[in-house]
Amino acid sequence: MHNGTVLITGASGLIGSLLVRALHRANEKHGLLLKIVAVVRNVQAAAELLHDCDVSFISQDIREPIVFDGKLDYIIHCAAVTKSKEMVSFPVENIQIAVHGTENILKLAKEKQVKSVVYLSSMEVYGKTNPSLEKVTENELGYIDLTNPRSCYAEGKRMSECMCNCYFSEYQVPVKIARLAQTFGAGVSVNDNRVFAQFAKSAVLGQDIILHTDGSSTGNYCYTADAIIGILLLLLKGDNGEAYNISNEEANMTIRQMAELVADKIAGGRISVVTSIPESSLTYGYAPAVKMKLCSDKIRGLGWSPTIGLEEMYKKMIEELEYDQ
Repeated sequence: MHNGTVLITGASGLIGSLLVRALHRANEKHGLLLKIVAVVRNVQAAAELLHDCDVSFISQDIREPIVFDGKLDYIIHCAAVTKSKEMVSFPVENIQIAVHGTENILKLAKEKQVKSVVYLSSMEVYGKTNPSLEKVTENELGYIDLTNPRSCYAEGKRMSECMCNCYFSEYQVPVKIARLAQTFGAGVSVNDNRVFAQFAKSAVLGQDIILHTDGSSTGNYCYTADAIIGILLLLLKGDNGEAYNISNEEANMTIRQMAELVADKIAGGRISVVTSIPESSLTYGYAPAVKMKLCSDKIRGLGWSPTIGLEEMYKKMIEELEYDQ
């Protein structure tokens, strides 16, 4: 990547910001002279988040065409809606961000004849797979309920993946797809409100973990640094037009099991796990309950392997967080 230029969308989000930091550090350590360009909606907020990084910003809505002057070598497309409540409150906008945003990135990649593109997809593209499968490979897509507005996220990711492959097939855009498990650890914002962050906050503050579902859904997880390494590996060594699961197979358990692990191992047994399912649970926008274990054999074949397990993921995340006691 020496003397190259990389464009990262969604650079104020968890994965995007960590990619910026990782590449900035690579510049410092290896003298890459790599130019990092971040596409964000709010430059001021992004500049505060990445104040210690050498990065240029483009401020715009990803749904609008991206104008970029000069040479461009790599694109990592991270921009997406990640808050479940926004998915059910604004499903139309979610679809537009996914589909229009991805097409704009692919058009830019085609125009600039970039060397490589990585599209960040999600394990949610699998929907409800066959529960008898021991592991779910990249070819095992399941059922998604199109009558559920929450499906805008999963279906938007599927459509975006399809578009990536269409641009590869028709225009030879060198795109790879990263299907991320839920990713957390060092780098998570104290304001993050996803389930793993809520569990961590409960452990730190000594408050019982309250489940708003029965907790039977199976989760697939990956540590932040492991995910970043996987994404960069795909950028440089992945096969064009292919999708890869990025997941730590050893960090696979139900939501309830994870809650109990946090209560026992992280909080030292000082808190309990309580179930309280609200009548209006649909308004929370939780993903449908699934039972699957992602197979990571394909990306392991490129030389990737996860290094941090679930308990250590929580410990490393909490080390960096400062909650109001």
